Amino acid sequence: MSHNHTKRYGSALEHGQAHERDHNQWSRRSFIRNLGLAGGVSMFLNKLPLSALSNSPLSMALGQNDSNRILVLIRMQGGNDGLNTIIPLFDYGTYRSKRPTIHIPENQIINLTDEFGIPNYMGNLFPLWEEGQMKVINSVGYPDQNLSHFRSSDIWASASDANVNDQSGWLGRLLDNKYPDYLNNPPTNPPAIQIGGTGNILFNNTDMTTLGVIVNNPEQLAEIAETGVLYDPNDVPDCYYGEQLRHVRTVANSTFFYADIIAEAFERGNNAVEYEQSLGEQLALVARLIKGNLGTQLYMVSIDGFDTHASQNNAHPFLLSTIANEVQKFFEDLTDGGCAENVLAMTYSEFGRRIEQNASAGTDHGAAAPMMLFGAGLNGNGVLGKAPDLQDVDDVGNLKFGTDFREIYATVLENWLCLDKEAVDLALGQSFDRMGELGLSCNPTTPVANFAGHQLFHKAVYQQDQILIQYELPHSMPVRIDISNVAGQHVTTLFDGMQSQGQHQIPFSIGQSRIPASIYIYSIRAGNTIASQKIRVAR
Repeated sequence: MSHNHTKRYGSALEHGQAHERDHNQWSRRSFIRNLGLAGGVSMFLNKLPLSALSNSPLSMALGQNDSNRILVLIRMQGGNDGLNTIIPLFDYGTYRSKRPTIHIPENQIINLTDEFGIPNYMGNLFPLWEEGQMKVINSVGYPDQNLSHFRSSDIWASASDANVNDQSGWLGRLLDNKYPDYLNNPPTNPPAIQIGGTGNILFNNTDMTTLGVIVNNPEQLAEIAETGVLYDPNDVPDCYYGEQLRHVRTVANSTFFYADIIAEAFERGNNAVEYEQSLGEQLALVARLIKGNLGTQLYMVSIDGFDTHASQNNAHPFLLSTIANEVQKFFEDLTDGGCAENVLAMTYSEFGRRIEQNASAGTDHGAAAPMMLFGAGLNGNGVLGKAPDLQDVDDVGNLKFGTDFREIYATVLENWLCLDKEAVDLALGQSFDRMGELGLSCNPTTPVANFAGHQLFHKAVYQQDQILIQYELPHSMPVRIDISNVAGQHVTTLFDGMQSQGQHQIPFSIGQSRIPASIYIYSIRAGNTIASQKIRVAR
């Protein structure tokens, strides 16, 4: 093991003992969090179906938002080694020297760009890259990185600062006030579905209760989806114990409030491809429920095993190839159902790994690491963020972060789920920069609701030498209209000033401009509302 693992543990022995304590605490807490009548299925509210919801401005905005966008989170549990995932070709010599036996050989690398590549066993992602449906964000992390599995997992799930112990999740808070009378009027469809990743607080609300359907494994969700129940009340012994067991199973089944809804969506949907491995089973269920119009916008799936302290080359290639293969199948399946364009998938892990390999041919806990995003909504491929600098490291020898993970969260909430900027900032606790270079923009057919509940309807009308950007204001307010390219770079400002209530249109003259033919994005900031849409400039 490395002798310089963290500030707290100096020797390899001390680190090993601390690592074992961390895992034991992680496992105990996961077990406690998932206790319940459903044997690992969390859908309870004060021991009754589902979860109570408290108030949040963000979820008010979400409640007013009729977007059909879907976000699928892929959790790489254990701390993924980012340097063997997105390989730094620009400093390959240093990378190889730090990892004499576990580096990816040059003849086994697929170039994404001249500076970065992926191992050839992730090759099934390359078609998504070529089709403009994959982006990588390098050096993602947060200040004062905590190298504990469970603590760092909570930080990623809560979006809190490292010194704040918040047990609510960023997506739990997002849903927090959508259903104020939840006990009497629960939502028709499950707001979120999580498969695996037990102990994660991602969908916890501010009362520390879990919103949504959470199962330990895909078999449990498949059983609910296929039969409408999890436990067979008739498959019991013919005795007094059997009668008791039948009663307990009947009560347990009655708590699965969404069982019938899930089963109906499962029946309507189908899978057009054959999935493999546990991650594939999870994504197959998600795809089938999406294709069956379940109506759930938030999903999380999980793949474990990324804590590669020893013999990394025995496990890591299999894990990464599984992600590549099953993600490719997932989007092929969604394309078959005509719903791929509405789905954005995003990987994340609690931390990265050390630059140097250790004495056990593995890597110890590190800091910054890349995230991968997939979907047509990205509007092009690209490697974004600060390149990992193998020379300029932090005071314990780990890669420095360049992009705060909450910048990505904020961008996805505002530019993919189409939520109001102010509400997003309030939910995340502070304002984070948006990553316009991600290329995400709101669906032009979806009205964007702002914090006050107003809606901004807008569209682009193409004429011979100009594009008319038309919109209607609910009352007088300041308006700014900007044009940017798909990389998020500002091109021009069309209008910036006060406008009155009613219908308006602003021309984007292209006839005599030098703007090259391409895809652009217009954004309308009207009061606290931001609306965006892609437009095409042809020559």
